[in-house]
Amino acid sequence: MNKKEISEIRKLFTPENSVITRICGCYIDGEKEIKCKTKEAFHSLSEEEAFKYFEIFKHSLSGTLGKNLLNLEFPLEQETEDGTQEFLLRLRNSKLEDDGLLDEFYNKIIENYEYPSNYYVTLIHAVYDVPGKSSAGDEMFDASDEVYEYMLCSICPVNLDKSGLSYHADDGRIGERTRDWLVAPPAKAFLFPAFNDRATDIHSLLYYSKNPEELQPGLIENVFGASEPMSADNQKETFHAIITETLGDECHYEVVKNIHETLNEMIEENKDEPEPLVITKNEIRHILEESGVPNEQMESFEKTYDSTAGVNTSMLASNIAEIKKFNIQTPDVIIRVNPDRTDLVQTRIIDGRQCLVIAVDDHIEVNGVNVRTIREQS
Repeated sequence: MNKKEISEIRKLFTPENSVITRICGCYIDGEKEIKCKTKEAFHSLSEEEAFKYFEIFKHSLSGTLGKNLLNLEFPLEQETEDGTQEFLLRLRNSKLEDDGLLDEFYNKIIENYEYPSNYYVTLIHAVYDVPGKSSAGDEMFDASDEVYEYMLCSICPVNLDKSGLSYHADDGRIGERTRDWLVAPPAKAFLFPAFNDRATDIHSLLYYSKNPEELQPGLIENVFGASEPMSADNQKETFHAIITETLGDECHYEVVKNIHETLNEMIEENKDEPEPLVITKNEIRHILEESGVPNEQMESFEKTYDSTAGVNTSMLASNIAEIKKFNIQTPDVIIRVNPDRTDLVQTRIIDGRQCLVIAVDDHIEVNGVNVRTIREQS
């Protein structure tokens, strides 16, 4: 799914646009014991209660695509009888009315979701009559030829609110307030099937993780049958390792600066596209070559990439590039440079020592004090 498709589904979570038919819930305590289960028609909820759920569902499809939101594909073996995809498809097709399937689903979550305290699993079924679009991109609600039937599952921590004092109206005094267990925004969620090309794609799903570095591999592998994707930070670390090992002794400042600038130019050119920019092995090779990596070092690139990242691994440009910062760091000094003005910093050998030379055309500020000039030494 791309940004526009995710946004289209998020817009359904309002009273005016809602297409939710049924909502189910399961509250689990820190001992992995089920405390209560619910199942009801969504339209039977009060307006205030429905609004709170809409906020949960919107959070379940929020964040950055490629970091918090990940497209996962089912392996072919999971689409056969008793496979994970086949089970989710049966659950969706039941419209959440089969208690046996619901209990089996809740047990799968309980067995594979790692969380030390209480949490609430909510599951909705919805049917979206997808409007057609004109050549100008306008929605035509009377020209629909696609029905998107889906489930959205949200796993929300349930936390005891803070203690404090409050006013007790019954006896007119200030005293200790009663603490409640509050449902927090979701930590994990998934949308099945995926909404790819504005149509149902039963071969994939969209997975949400509030913390992109805690993907819960057990949940991904055992509930969805998919392989754990490389996290955003892991992609960046892997990319840095590829650069370091490929360049070796030729890992100079100018080369790394050129790599940074090339990546940011590619991201800028792709910024209006709904799909995030994916960088493959061949594209990384091209980036290194264009950035001035010597041919001798590029000879080892293929082997380095395969051993570090994996033969067919690709990465998102937004995960491996630093768009908003350009830092130069030594053990004692950190220099932060505007990413658009890396040309101001150059490397020089002065008196036999490696130095960074920073061009200064306007004022300098030292601990908040404007220093207007630098004195020339005679």
